[in-house]
Amino acid sequence: METSQLAAVLQLSSPSLPIGGYSYSQGLEAAIDLGLVADETSALRWIRQQLECVLMPCEAPVWLLLFDSWHAGDWAGVSHWNQWFMATRETRELRQETEQMGWSLVKLATELAWGETGARERLLGLANVALPTAHAYAAWALGLARRDGLAAYLFTWLENQMMAALKAVPLGQMAGQRIVDQLRHSIPAVCDGAVERAAAYPPRIHTLAPQLAILSSRHETQYSRLFRS
Repeated sequence: METSQLAAVLQLSSPSLPIGGYSYSQGLEAAIDLGLVADETSALRWIRQQLECVLMPCEAPVWLLLFDSWHAGDWAGVSHWNQWFMATRETRELRQETEQMGWSLVKLATELAWGETGARERLLGLANVALPTAHAYAAWALGLARRDGLAAYLFTWLENQMMAALKAVPLGQMAGQRIVDQLRHSIPAVCDGAVERAAAYPPRIHTLAPQLAILSSRHETQYSRLFRS
């Protein structure tokens, strides 16, 4: 990877990127409330299962298909996979999360003039923009290789989950770093699985995560909470 591309990856995966990722736990807070996550070991297990059983079979291959569509100028493909991802959000808060973060990243990419004018206009023309759609656009516009962009997406998700666990379990800083240190080694395998699923015809994608959907539904009416999802 060239130094300029590395710098772009670091910018795109920085926790200071103003898209609101710190506001969401993606069901983790509800799992903590029910006692499913209570310490470092159970937090590690929860985040690993999310990474390998939720992101790898669905969100990651959809990100790749969106990246390929942006790269090819396939606007119909962009619209299709954006709508598909929106339709698979099982709860109101999960849909609101991807819409809010997606739109924030669209605004950032527009303000910084990432990518070609025509492509930015296509991005702005989408009625609702999912986070994978906006992130795949940003990675393509910044000239990243598809796998590097996907790794940045997964690492950002991992770091946000770790930070949510630090606040809500709560965990210490070293516990959080141990979680990241263990799970970052899983990212290459998740990328491999996503590439294989995206390359199949039709793409081998599924979103079967009933416990996550139930927890997200419960979280919408949770009595006391720190996070928006």
